[in-house]
Amino acid sequence: MRRPSSHSRSLAGSLARFLSSAAVTAVLAAGLGGCQTMSDITASLTSSSSSPKAQAVPEDPRRAVEVYGERYRANPKDAEAALGYGQALRATGQRAQAAAVLEQATIAHSGNKTLLAAYGRALADNGNSQAAFDVLSRAHSPANPDWRILSVQGTTLDKMGKHEEARRYYATALKIVPEEPSVLSNLGLSYMLTRELPQAEETLRRAYSNPRADGRVRQNLALVVGLQGRFAEAETIAKGDLPADEATANVAYLREMLSRKDKDNSRPPGNKAAVPVAALNRPD
Repeated sequence: MRRPSSHSRSLAGSLARFLSSAAVTAVLAAGLGGCQTMSDITASLTSSSSSPKAQAVPEDPRRAVEVYGERYRANPKDAEAALGYGQALRATGQRAQAAAVLEQATIAHSGNKTLLAAYGRALADNGNSQAAFDVLSRAHSPANPDWRILSVQGTTLDKMGKHEEARRYYATALKIVPEEPSVLSNLGLSYMLTRELPQAEETLRRAYSNPRADGRVRQNLALVVGLQGRFAEAETIAKGDLPADEATANVAYLREMLSRKDKDNSRPPGNKAAVPVAALNRPD
């Protein structure tokens, strides 16, 4: 077997050390926040309750901001308008405003679990992990648990450094939906945060083998393989069977992410930026 070069060993070592640095916050923001469970939770929860009028709103988030925003301003107590407006604001990056809109909606409709789920997601977007966890806990009940919410609660616990507790939430979600790739992806990133890279890789490979896995699962797996110093294999995974332009973009992200840590090491102590390790996970 070919021995890794001194540069590869150095990079792998620095990346491993990096996992215990302050940049873990960026990992969670870009990694766990980019997983399908967190990205799609409110859309999944509202799909069965949305009216035909709501479903007719254009898919373009900017257009949805206009349509729902107009409805919301006309009647701020319209729960459906507030929900659609909050989701559209999130999709266009206006996350603080989304949280504010959804907070007011939950005050007006305190028993609306769909609104609570959306508000909890918005709080998680803004890094308010404890508040997000508490709100999401009100969005479902032990008698009627929602695996999507359980998985998002797991990510908020991971953000707070409560990794063992987070994994119990993922385990409960997986009892409801065995081998669900989005939950497994969150679990894999949880192991990555505690530097249990072989376990992270095993979990992400389980997610990746599922036909329902989306592209971000592939990217998470490429990340974890790259963090272990197997850069050629990581690039192969990042490319997969994607069209040439997407494969090139994925590899470019991977290379940039893995190389930026070496550049970060050259900075004076105490002046190191939080490199987004999971930059491959494009935010929703």
